[in-house]
Amino acid sequence: MANLGARMNGISSNQVEIPIHSDGMEPKPRDESNIDYSQRAQWLRAAVLGANDGLVSVASLMMGVGAVKKDISAMLIAGFAGLVAGACSMAIGEFVSVYTQYDIEMTQLKREREANNNGGVDEEPEREKLPNPFQAALASALAFSIGALVPMLAAVFIRNHKIRMGVIGAAVSLALLVFGGVGAVLGKTPVMRSCLRVLIGGWIAMAITFGLTKLIGSAEL
Repeated sequence: MANLGARMNGISSNQVEIPIHSDGMEPKPRDESNIDYSQRAQWLRAAVLGANDGLVSVASLMMGVGAVKKDISAMLIAGFAGLVAGACSMAIGEFVSVYTQYDIEMTQLKREREANNNGGVDEEPEREKLPNPFQAALASALAFSIGALVPMLAAVFIRNHKIRMGVIGAAVSLALLVFGGVGAVLGKTPVMRSCLRVLIGGWIAMAITFGLTKLIGSAEL
């Protein structure tokens, strides 16, 4: 009995506790191979496109106005008009595009069910996997507005015209790098290539807008 007690004491002192969860099953590690990157790419496309479009288009608009007018009010009003018009345009365009995709995929699902004689199967799981046009439209409008606010906030407190134009260009360049980097990280694509592509594209857009507006303004048409 003494030996048995000693053995029991030895076992109790070296026992290993196994956590038991309420559902009786141990948690499984997250398998990144099962992540739906197509869904992530859909949201990234709407968000990154909206943010870059808002940033580049409003910044180019303000730079174009600044090429012919030194008044800060004219630049800010042009930027605000571009923000509102662009956000509405992005939302409507995204809604129409995604809704068209939704209709096409729903029609395809119905054809597949009819071909497989599964008319009584619940279609809710398949419907949940389809793109949501309302969410895509809202995401595009919000992303556009966030991007458009960057050049406006960069210009609002600076009175000197030349410094204001330089600050807008610097702020937009930094924001382009950030947007490009975030999109690359979340989308699992090369960061450097994405950042350079977005940055150079933004510079080209601003340079063309500034140059053509300056040329037309100098011609006094």
